[in-house]
Amino acid sequence: MRKPRRQNTKAPSGTSGAVETADTGNDDVSERIRNTLAAAIGEGALKPGTKILEEAIAEHFGVSRTVVRGALGVLESDHLLERKRNRGTFVAEPSIEQAKSLFEARRKLEHLLLDLVIARATTEELDALQTLTDEEEHIHHHGDEKSKTVLSGKFHIVLAELAGNPVLTEMLAKIVARLSLVMSLYEEERKDDCGADHHRLIVAALKAKDLRKAQDLMDHHLADIEARVRLTEGQGDRHTFLAVLESFS
Repeated sequence: MRKPRRQNTKAPSGTSGAVETADTGNDDVSERIRNTLAAAIGEGALKPGTKILEEAIAEHFGVSRTVVRGALGVLESDHLLERKRNRGTFVAEPSIEQAKSLFEARRKLEHLLLDLVIARATTEELDALQTLTDEEEHIHHHGDEKSKTVLSGKFHIVLAELAGNPVLTEMLAKIVARLSLVMSLYEEERKDDCGADHHRLIVAALKAKDLRKAQDLMDHHLADIEARVRLTEGQGDRHTFLAVLESFS
């Protein structure tokens, strides 16, 4: 009986490697696209309701529209972008109920993170966090609004990382990113501080291992941020209209 001929499962020379390299390259570019748009949204350069121009992104990064749509899809799942039927993709405009839920989730999560930080963070790590608040203080007196916003958000992410739970850190980062849209859409009162004094007091409480005080200080800090917004439909509409005027005037 003749033995069946063995099938050659090896891909043609150069084919497999080329596909793998292309896929890897697209993944890298996709991540760069996501990071670029997320940073622009977080820093307020891309306002809620701004249309995302797929063709411009594809041209800038030298990739196909398919790769761009894949990157945008991830940002949609993170609720930073939203696709509107027959209109395209836009920077998300959080509803009032979504804003309230985000603020509530952040308060609860920050409490949990503080508990873990006290249990796990080393003296050296808390000293580094203290140094960050010193940098914030310098930026408060000598930096621009963009620098203040970026560094203020960085404090909370670094604090979360000291808790030693990457899942919780990722959750907070996504909440903070979505809240940047809430602030952009509903903020009524802008303050020239970036919370450096609050952050410094929180670090001092953590060093003293006073969880209750750290949580109370965090509540006060977050309440100060929430007090800057007016969660009404009129406020959201007003900001959207002002953004249009700013673009066309």
